[in-house]
Order: sequence, then C-alpha cells, then structure tokens
Amino acid sequence: MIKRYLLAPGPTPVPPEVLLSMAMPMIHHRAPDFIPILESAKNGLKWLFQTKSDVLILSSTGTGGMVGAVNNFFNPGDKVIVINGGKFGERWTKIAQAYGLTVQEVVAEWGYTVKPADVDAILSKDKSIKAVFVQACETSTGVYHDIEGLGKVVKKYEDTLFVVDAISALVAEDLRTDEWGIDIMVGGSQKGLMLPPGLAFVSISEKAWKRNAASKMTRFYFNFKKEKENLDKNQTNFTSAVTLIIGLNEAIKMLQKEGLENVFKRHKTLAEATRAGAKAIGLGLYAKESPSNSVTSIEAPAGIDGQLIYKTLREKYGVTAAGGQDRAKGKIFRFAHLGYADTFDVITGIAALEMVLKGLGHDVALGKGVAAAQEILLA
Repeated sequence: MIKRYLLAPGPTPVPPEVLLSMAMPMIHHRAPDFIPILESAKNGLKWLFQTKSDVLILSSTGTGGMVGAVNNFFNPGDKVIVINGGKFGERWTKIAQAYGLTVQEVVAEWGYTVKPADVDAILSKDKSIKAVFVQACETSTGVYHDIEGLGKVVKKYEDTLFVVDAISALVAEDLRTDEWGIDIMVGGSQKGLMLPPGLAFVSISEKAWKRNAASKMTRFYFNFKKEKENLDKNQTNFTSAVTLIIGLNEAIKMLQKEGLENVFKRHKTLAEATRAGAKAIGLGLYAKESPSNSVTSIEAPAGIDGQLIYKTLREKYGVTAAGGQDRAKGKIFRFAHLGYADTFDVITGIAALEMVLKGLGHDVALGKGVAAAQEILLA
C-alpha cells in the first residue's frame, strides 16, 4: 500500500471540514436557502482579496477568469503590455491575441522577476497602452513578481488597467488589491483556497468597470456586467456551483479563524523551509530572484532527469509534486506549500526527495535536507 501525499501547485489538498460541508444535501441555486450562502461567500472573498469591491464568482477554471478579464474590458486593436516570464505569462499573451489585442511583451528570463522600471519606461512613451497583465506567482518557474511595485507604476497612468493573475498566489501572498491599485485580479478555487477545481474569482475596480462600459467585445458566458447585476442580488448569472460555494464558505471560515497575517506567515515559513531543505542537499533553486511562497522550483542534479525525480516521487513514495514545463521540462521539479499545508507536508516532501535522489545514485546524506527544513520550521 502507498499512502498518497499531494504536494502539487494545484489541485491542492482539501481539508476534511470542507469536504464534509460539501456533503450536505443539494439545494437549489435560486431557492431562498442559497441566498445567505452566496452572500457569505461574497463577503468572505472581499476580506481575502483585501478589497471593498465585490468579487465575482464564476463556475470555471481560473483560465475562465483570465478570459473574462480580457473580453470584458477591451476592444480589438487595443494595445496592452504582457509580462511574460513563464508558461502562464505566455497564456496572457495567447488570450489577449485571441481577442484581437495588440500585445507588447516585456520578457523576463525564466527564473527571474520583471523590473517595474522597465514597464514604466514603456508606459511613459506610449500613453495609449490600455493595460498591463502579469502573474503574481509564475507557477511554472516559482517566481513572485513585484505586484506592489508594478501597481505603483500603473497607478500613474489613468487610462491603463493593472490586471493580475493571482490564481496560485492568492492566500500564499499578501496581495492588497485596493491599496496597490490592482484593477482586475483573478483567483481560482483549487490552489490556496483549498477547494476542488471549478471556481474562478475576479475582483474589479471602479476604474475597470468604467472601461467595461466602453468594451464592445463579444461575450456571453463570461459577461461580467450581468454577473455583477446578479451578485448584487446574491445570485450568479447562470447555474451556481452550489456545492463548491458551500465549500468556499467553510474554507474562508478556516482562513479567517487563522487570521490573514498568520496565513501569510505560515506560507512564508513553509516556503523558506522547503528552499533550505533543497539547498542543504546541494540542489539549486530555479527562481534566481524573488522565489514565491506558493511553490518552490528545484533544479535537478546534473545527469538526472527532473521528470524522473517527479515520477519516482509519485510512483514509489506516493508524493505527487510537479515536473517542469516547456523549456524547464526535465530540468526542474516543483513542490507546493499552498493552502492546506503545514510543517509535515514539507518534512515529508524533503524526506521523500532525499530517498529518491539516493535511489537514483545521487550522492546525498540522508536527513541533511530534513534537518535544514526543521531548523526553519522550529524557529
């Protein structure tokens, strides 16, 4: 028998309390019983997003929220900047181009973060740019971009929206939506929020809603104006994902009980312990700048395929991490410490990694990485 441990950056483990809440009998999404449930979820998301604005709840993956962030606020031909530092930066570009936007990429080398000054230099020369799109955490590389710094830059340009994919960063990172001037921020259920896949969340500033009124793009399912009109009545535009929203309420209650600052501190500590464990056994970090608190990307030792490490972790020891993507495939593997994660998720991951490397013939002193992680966790 192999016991399974889920240490991937999504889907992430779901707490028993959330699972049990979702086991209640089904209720109708238009019935009076559902209204207070959705109202509670709406208020909880405002707390989590650190915003006074309502946060839309969509029945979709996070990518659906990204699509809606494009086709609700722009027109074909609009010029936008996309920060491309990995696979999900590339996704912003692909979505924007699919809807006819003119994309100027600011390319950050994989493993490195974007410099806000580089974005400022472009915006200062071209006031017609309508938006800056970025990932908070670039999940494919484990890099956290300077969202606060970018927000300060974009705030200076009254006709430019700041659009953030926070799908893997939400909960793990302190993202201050209103304070930092984030006009549109997208989240997803299956990451830090400790839920199954199936919900996307989108916060929208007043500045962005004004842009929505001028957008002529075709949309039907992801129609944010209609979603907002329904959310004001504690409903969704189409059939609500009732069970997931019930679970969302329970997950937010757990986070509120822990306290937002403690949630951020926990993720920071787990991330630092994971990085310390990897370094102690001689492995490098793929994120050369600003490693995220959501996921740690670790370089495979010379001569060992990172995909083999990832597969052996899962097949031999029951630990599901993640492999590298695209140009990083075979070069790295990734451990998440996100959502329903604690001390012994990190210890289990590092211990299993040591055993895998030893089994693959790599010279590693068993327990050295675990000890380094424990020192951080104890401190």
